[in-house]
Amino acid sequence: MQIRPLKMGNIEAKLPIIQGGMGVGISLGRLAGSVAREGGIGVISAAQIGYQEPDFDRNTKEANLRAIQKEYDKARALAPKGVIGFNIMVAMRDYEDYVRAAIQTGADLIISGAGLPTSLPKIAGDADVKLAPIVSTARSAGVILRYWDKKYRRMPDLMIIEGPRAGGHLGFTQEQLTEYLPEGTYDVQVKEILSVVRQYEEQYQRPIRTALAGGISDRTRAAHAFSLGVDAIQAASRFVTTEECDADIRYKETYLKASREKVAIVKSPVGMPGRAIMNPFMERVMSGERVPHGPCRRCLENCDPAGTPYCITEALIQAARGEVEDGLLFCGAYAYEADHIETVREVINSLLSQHSTSSG
Repeated sequence: MQIRPLKMGNIEAKLPIIQGGMGVGISLGRLAGSVAREGGIGVISAAQIGYQEPDFDRNTKEANLRAIQKEYDKARALAPKGVIGFNIMVAMRDYEDYVRAAIQTGADLIISGAGLPTSLPKIAGDADVKLAPIVSTARSAGVILRYWDKKYRRMPDLMIIEGPRAGGHLGFTQEQLTEYLPEGTYDVQVKEILSVVRQYEEQYQRPIRTALAGGISDRTRAAHAFSLGVDAIQAASRFVTTEECDADIRYKETYLKASREKVAIVKSPVGMPGRAIMNPFMERVMSGERVPHGPCRRCLENCDPAGTPYCITEALIQAARGEVEDGLLFCGAYAYEADHIETVREVINSLLSQHSTSSG
């Protein structure tokens, strides 16, 4: 496995590894800054990022916008020269405002999924920021590339291919998950996506970098990802059980205690399948129980608070705060393999076949 820097125009990460965005409150400034300091790309999740702000329940949007700057400043203090980005879901209410706020911080990169970010180039305008849509199929990759080409004459700087073994919300139907989960099956889809990307690279005469995400939890899986032809890997769950992760220690310990059987595809109010650790809360949800929730924090564009079986914001905040029996614990397919708390540097070293060097 040959490790090369990940270069996107005028930005270069010394190591081709991206720390996946995890919300609510799992990948904030400390984790992202620590990854960027080691030479990777650190990513802050903007999903309800202001949940620790004192006025979050009263002024949710304002609290989130304030926290975007605060968490970026934390990350940048740790890695003055590192590459730091934000993960901002298309499904978020006020998506455009959050993207603009992230750009205003000076972030290097905007990663966007949970829907097709068709408007992202328009929102970014002429800002000096790299854009990275998340796709899961050749069809969705084609839609994004065709639309950006026709509408904006612009290409992504990076395309993240998120496979069926990822954590959190998955960009697949239940039927597609069944089709793609057998070992090696998704490789065909990855190669088809790369083929679509290559067509537009030729048209624009410039590289469109690619990264593979989903279940990349050890060096063997990382090497396999690179063998398919991508430029980088994205890992998320491996960074949860690090000293630097922003989550409560009880959240991290849940990963350490999890068994293979406890990692399951679950129901999400967002309408997409997701992968999480089964706990008493999720057992209630999966049995059909409706879990009462507080006032709506208006987190998602298309959410009916009266009809939802549970509030995803409340469930994720509970988990991030360490109330692990009563919250939603998203995770990747191999989260159960974690058996100890380690450092960000140790995680990166275990995934890539060379030692990381500080990029400070």
